[in-house]
Amino acid sequence: MRAGERVGITAHVASVLGSWGLTSPIYFPSPVDIEYGNDCLLALQRAHPTRIRGYCVVNPNFRDHAEAELRRCLGEGMIGIKLAASRRANDPLLDPICRIAAHYGVPVLHHIWQHRQREYPGQEASDAVELAQLARRHPDVNFVLAHIAGGGDWTYSLPAVRHIANLFVDLSGSGVDGGMLEACVESVGVERLLWGCDLTIDTGWAKLRYLEHILPDSDLQLVRWRNAARIFPPGAFESD
Repeated sequence: MRAGERVGITAHVASVLGSWGLTSPIYFPSPVDIEYGNDCLLALQRAHPTRIRGYCVVNPNFRDHAEAELRRCLGEGMIGIKLAASRRANDPLLDPICRIAAHYGVPVLHHIWQHRQREYPGQEASDAVELAQLARRHPDVNFVLAHIAGGGDWTYSLPAVRHIANLFVDLSGSGVDGGMLEACVESVGVERLLWGCDLTIDTGWAKLRYLEHILPDSDLQLVRWRNAARIFPPGAFESD
């Protein structure tokens, strides 16, 4: 949070993926682990109500538990849903989760590999094509592709999401490839870009400084916070 202050971050939107593999697989967390992680984040949110906001993490393989956990955490003030790599993004098991997202008016952030070309152990990795299929099935829900700069062929992802109006591109991740930000702006426009910094803040800060040079201030404000304020529930942030 101190590092965020130096960059100008006034609200951190975060998630906690269970015990991160300590007592159940990272991307296939048990119901006990899921509740443990969400409870940790709820406690942080209560301690810092204007500075920390939460995504509720669920494992769609446990359908009844996932639906109950979403209602619990969203009812306690979380503002979004986080899906990692427990199930493919286009799997029908995600449809009940998306219907709950529509009911509560919250976005769904889905972890994405940029152009999955093989299977990876310990996870069901998804790519942008599959997330686009889910977004088309649920046009009344906003989706966040995380993370365009997380590694892999982002030039494959951008055409897949170009015409999906309810799919937003998260700029977070450690990648700082030349031309990446310009390509994102050209593909989806500034109205569908969300600034983020993922686990570390340094590369996110570098992107923010670069955006200051390629965007006029009105567009920069959209990417920095106005787009996020639009897709999260009203009143989710102190300044909106």
